[in-house]
Amino acid sequence: MKLSAGTRLGPYEVVSPLGEGGMGEVYRARDTRLEREVAVKVLPERLAEDPAALSRFEREAKALAALSHPNLLAIHDFGRESGVAYAVTELLEGETLRGRLARSGLPWREAVETATAMAEGLAAAHSRGVVHRDLKPENVFLTSDGRVKILDFGLARREPLPSSTERSRLPTVSVHTEPGTVMGTVGYMAPEQVSGLPGDARSDVFSLGCVLYEMVTGLRAFSGNTGAETLAAILRDDPPNPLRSGREMPADLARIIAHCLEKKPEQRFQSAGDLAFNLKAILAGSAVSVPAAQISARRPRRIWLSLGAAVLLAVVVGLVLANRRGRFSVGSGAGAIQSLAVLPLENRSQDPGQEYFADGMTDELITDLAKIRSLRVISRTSVMQYKGSKKTLPMIARELNVDAVVEGSVMRSGNRVKITADLIQAATDKHLWGESYDRDLKDVLTVQSEAARAIAREIRIRLTPQEEERLARRRPVDVEAYEAYLKGRYYWYKFTPEDYQKSLEFYRRAIEIDPAYAPAYAGMSITYNSMTWDGLLPPSEGHPKVEAAVKKALDLDSTLAEAHFALAELRFGKDWNWAAAEEEYRRAIALNPQDAPTRRRYSQFLRAMGRWEEAVAEMKRAQELDPLSAEMTKGLGAMYYWAGLDDQAIEQYKKTLKFEPKAAWVHDFLADV
Repeated sequence: MKLSAGTRLGPYEVVSPLGEGGMGEVYRARDTRLEREVAVKVLPERLAEDPAALSRFEREAKALAALSHPNLLAIHDFGRESGVAYAVTELLEGETLRGRLARSGLPWREAVETATAMAEGLAAAHSRGVVHRDLKPENVFLTSDGRVKILDFGLARREPLPSSTERSRLPTVSVHTEPGTVMGTVGYMAPEQVSGLPGDARSDVFSLGCVLYEMVTGLRAFSGNTGAETLAAILRDDPPNPLRSGREMPADLARIIAHCLEKKPEQRFQSAGDLAFNLKAILAGSAVSVPAAQISARRPRRIWLSLGAAVLLAVVVGLVLANRRGRFSVGSGAGAIQSLAVLPLENRSQDPGQEYFADGMTDELITDLAKIRSLRVISRTSVMQYKGSKKTLPMIARELNVDAVVEGSVMRSGNRVKITADLIQAATDKHLWGESYDRDLKDVLTVQSEAARAIAREIRIRLTPQEEERLARRRPVDVEAYEAYLKGRYYWYKFTPEDYQKSLEFYRRAIEIDPAYAPAYAGMSITYNSMTWDGLLPPSEGHPKVEAAVKKALDLDSTLAEAHFALAELRFGKDWNWAAAEEEYRRAIALNPQDAPTRRRYSQFLRAMGRWEEAVAEMKRAQELDPLSAEMTKGLGAMYYWAGLDDQAIEQYKKTLKFEPKAAWVHDFLADV
């Protein structure tokens, strides 16, 4: 029996159907108590009285209820109404990974980002003793705002946790699988599942390897004309090397996939967390893309390493290859560009009072380019050190470790603005692209987006649909409000008590002129947050101000990364709501992947959660994005120290001394190590 609009299941009112599968029908519904939209999954009528189906349905609900992670579907409620069993979960907008793969293949970087999120979600589930056992593209959801969610824990199995104390705190889901029972989906099951063994966390690692293989090659890792042939292939065969698929990807990625797909569980990554750590190393740049033409048809002999040796090898190889960048590029000329720096735009307005405007235009261009996840863009703190510098562009590029630089100028005359931008390849000092824009000031943000898209096209960076949308989403600005906003940011960056107050004054001015100007509210939330952290406002006064400003900003524009960052800080530092804090940090990073301060704070959050490998990887990424920042260099040293990596901590603190040779606190930290 299909549920019609208006049907009530407890406090939930059905709105419309969303889809159905063999084990459930899903509806959009309204929670009449909390006035929010949710998804309601019900058993189809033919299974409503089936004890096995009811047991699986309840098992999935209990498995989800034991979990809380941004990459796992959140459950709100479970119940029965008039003979109908239902589960209430968060409502997701977007598509399954299967739907995404059906439309087109994924670039390797997007595939690795998706797999990393999946691995992190699985690691959270495994830490609570829950093994998924049915991971496949149909059970992975890609939301329209860039998140990854693992669905369908209907075959989940609960394993005992190491500590009896921990076990006593958790609801128990008993699942007794008879020996010889095959649990999972053909094509994605681990060999031990095919053999009828129960499987553990390493079985999920194998399944994730199958999904990752399919994402980067467009082909199933294991297939046959019949289900039986596919199962036999899982037990017997190794899939073709992904590098032979003709698609561009790092060679290290192929090795990681092969390690996931080992036949014996003890030879795979031993945890989803280990897999996530290695995937993040790929994203951080410790691998080089190899053209398909360079791949030998002969299958290479495998060399199996312990996790520690594998990570060490990845880092060493990455460092060596990073110094030889360009020799292994897939194309020629601009095709090798994977990182760049936007140097401070020169103020040519013949008015020193317009310096804030030139700096603001630099910030806007950095922000727009930073929305492109596959491009490493250096942070403002580092590039602003070259303001007025006489160093050559190749020298600057070497110091920042980038492939190209953007330089240009801004000239303001009344409500007209002329912006020029030039893209130069660092190694050759070759001019690759240049453009001059002469527009009305109200169209200036559109100009910045046009320039960012033009640069992306020139260096052959493929934009995702979400990145295209973010770069195109610009509205004309009220000139006076925009100027006040730029001045607010200009003074905030000075980081003094007096300048914080000036920053707030200008943000308030922008809001007075345009009450719907969301960036001004977001800027205000960041300033209040800084003042609270610096002790200039007591938390009892500062936190409510941050909360009010960030709520208004997100009500007006939910895509503002800095607003999500401010909200994450509240959830972390004030509410101690770890799940909500992590979701907001990750949302801010998804909207602005290159924001070093956000990644630094997220790293500190991960440290507080005891997730050391992730914390170090995140802090390294922050430091790479802002390499000349003493704060980032110090932060990485501290992260190494707290993680027990003393040698790396000493090396990092010595690097910090190059920035601040007379800083007593650096010597103090060195003494601690």
